[in-house]
Amino acid sequence: MAGGLRGAAGNSYRDLVLGATHGAARSSGKERWPGVFVHESAYIDAPVELGAGTKIWHFCHILPRTRIGRDCVLGQNVMVGPDVTIGDRCKIQNNVSVYAGVTLEDGVFCGPSCVFTNVSNPRAEVERKDEFRPTRVQRGATIGANATILCGTTLGAYCLIGAGAVVTGDVAAHSLMIGVPARRVGWVSHEGERLGADLVCPRSGRRYVLAAPDRLTALDR
Repeated sequence: MAGGLRGAAGNSYRDLVLGATHGAARSSGKERWPGVFVHESAYIDAPVELGAGTKIWHFCHILPRTRIGRDCVLGQNVMVGPDVTIGDRCKIQNNVSVYAGVTLEDGVFCGPSCVFTNVSNPRAEVERKDEFRPTRVQRGATIGANATILCGTTLGAYCLIGAGAVVTGDVAAHSLMIGVPARRVGWVSHEGERLGADLVCPRSGRRYVLAAPDRLTALDR
């Protein structure tokens, strides 16, 4: 029927239903999560845990049983969950989906439109929710824009995944990875600077040593 169903106050049925559920979530945000900013266009599906200082921006959707730490920033159109854990001080840029099975430790950066997966061989007509493969992104790691992380992998601490790379296996800490499939082309410091032959960070002066062919260790703490 033209004009749609109207409520007693002249509001449309859509406004009454969506406004009631969405508005309730918005208005209770400060009470449920002190010190957390949730944009009015975002949806939070309780129960979730949100740490103080975290900001959740336009059109985000946080699914149930998700835990997000302190001082995180979720950019526009980010989806997280269900059953996902994100550490403190993470930054997730626009258009990223963090699916069930993915864990982000403290200080992880996810660039715009980077992609996580949780099933290796999906089919639209085959149910595989009991076959999700876990992905762990360790402390301080960076994932560049449009990079793809295949499930069942671990990204080592402070590694840097270049824009557009496709990660198909585990990544050692401090590795600089580029390409399709991604391959290590060097090492990066805690600050994300590429290390030269002397393995000294040009920004901080911190020194590193190769403890093994695939293991970089900091000499200076």
